[in-house]
Amino acid sequence: MDGVVYRFGQYALDADRRRLSHDGQWVDVEPRALELLCLLVEHRDRTVSEDELYDRMGRGHAVSGATFAAWLRTARLAIGDSDTGQHVIRTVSPHGYQFVATTTADSSVPLSPPATAPTTEADHEVIRFCRSTDGTRIAFALTGEGPPLVKTANWLTHLDLDRTNPMWAHWFDGLTRGRQLIRYDERGCGLSEWTVSSFTLDDLVDDLDSVVDAAGLDRFPLLGVSQGGAVAVAYAARRPERVSHLVLTSAYARGQQIRAGSDDERDAAEVDLNIARAGWRSQDSSFLRYFASQFLADATPAEWDAFAAYQRQTTSASNGLRFIEDFTRIDVSGIAHQVTCPTLIVHARDDARVPVAQALELATLIPDSRLVLLDSRNHLFTAADPAWPTFLSHLYTFLGE
Repeated sequence: MDGVVYRFGQYALDADRRRLSHDGQWVDVEPRALELLCLLVEHRDRTVSEDELYDRMGRGHAVSGATFAAWLRTARLAIGDSDTGQHVIRTVSPHGYQFVATTTADSSVPLSPPATAPTTEADHEVIRFCRSTDGTRIAFALTGEGPPLVKTANWLTHLDLDRTNPMWAHWFDGLTRGRQLIRYDERGCGLSEWTVSSFTLDDLVDDLDSVVDAAGLDRFPLLGVSQGGAVAVAYAARRPERVSHLVLTSAYARGQQIRAGSDDERDAAEVDLNIARAGWRSQDSSFLRYFASQFLADATPAEWDAFAAYQRQTTSASNGLRFIEDFTRIDVSGIAHQVTCPTLIVHARDDARVPVAQALELATLIPDSRLVLLDSRNHLFTAADPAWPTFLSHLYTFLGE
């Protein structure tokens, strides 16, 4: 049916032009995954068998199970779905799929971005995909206009959900003032590929390199938040010709298990890790609230629950456990001294997740660095946190030098 636009939730799919949008912003999706999505939407009144999809997608050529699974996962991720949270595309036993979201079809108006709605810098966004060195699909987004600011990936993120999530929404307004923000979802997370065999530091550095190559950047300032700070340090040390300025906030050089120097600290690290494991495995709200409270110390219990619900949308439980375990063992203390660019380190004095001692260590290790400590308990600065505008002021002053 020519010119049909299917609308479900905050998404709109132009089946004729093969275009997907979310809240009026184009979502860049691999063509075969988008074709699969269109097939399922067009036949949403029934379960479509896997054999039929293989036949129609293959166009006379054999389609492997692995290839189809990759298309299906990409299609699901593009619309905020997942293998476990099947709110839009449901797997129907034994071998079929059905598009189950409430959908309206409009054949009169082709899908196009709003022409007259007022926009901000952060409204200009496009999501794209690239491949890392080992072939892993990485999703990245370009938001705003102006000189680039690259933000390393940090768990938890989901490119298609972050801009409306209270935990991250204010970051877009803040980081796109006169700049283009380039961000990406970590491997195993968000819109990036979830089924990956390796999460090493080298992998994460390669992912960043692939993103900036795909974005066409030569030299740029780099922002690392939380565990993304370690990736930023490693990248700046290895690729000094590309990083003009380095900004680290709520960052650390050594993960909790690596930096534990006494029996008490090792015991505390193991307890913290076990609580996080228990939360991800059982999805028990008490465990997940404890985990959330370390990131957002000044939030309410309801906000901690919202944080926990959001994190379940960003990745699978198995990947969540891998992230937690791998990040406790990350260590860039041996290469931090190789960072040659000017570096700004911003940290909350009473950070409940990463002790301020880690900021002091980074400032000691990185030669051309300056340290700013802010009065806050939040690991991730919230919109209501007085430290947030102060952080932005220091950031833009530093980048303008």
